[in-house]
Amino acid sequence: MKQSMSLGRLNDFEPLLDLLDMAVKAASEAARKKYRERKRRPRDGRYAALQAGPDTPLWNELARACELHLTRYGSKANLGRLLGVPRQRIHQLIVAKTACADAERTLQLLGWLLARRKGLVPG
Repeated sequence: MKQSMSLGRLNDFEPLLDLLDMAVKAASEAARKKYRERKRRPRDGRYAALQAGPDTPLWNELARACELHLTRYGSKANLGRLLGVPRQRIHQLIVAKTACADAERTLQLLGWLLARRKGLVPG
């Protein structure tokens, strides 16, 4: 009999738990928005470079397109030599997608991708 009474008491708190659940979700969403806004703000009055991720859909698509052409052994090393960066940096840029290239290397990467799509082997 004690169990049925305790379950009945817990049901009394259900509206309060629903309210707390909604409050937690709202606070979580507000914190997520605040984090995104803070991430976009300029540092020291200057705009910082974009970080690779969901906020860079064009870079993600370029990296995905390039990744399809980097399946052969040594292809990342060859691309690194062409761009003037180490193979590990190519991995960060194209495979892991944790970094973005600067403007010059992005243009070189676009040229490399166009040449590869035409069947040429640049470099």
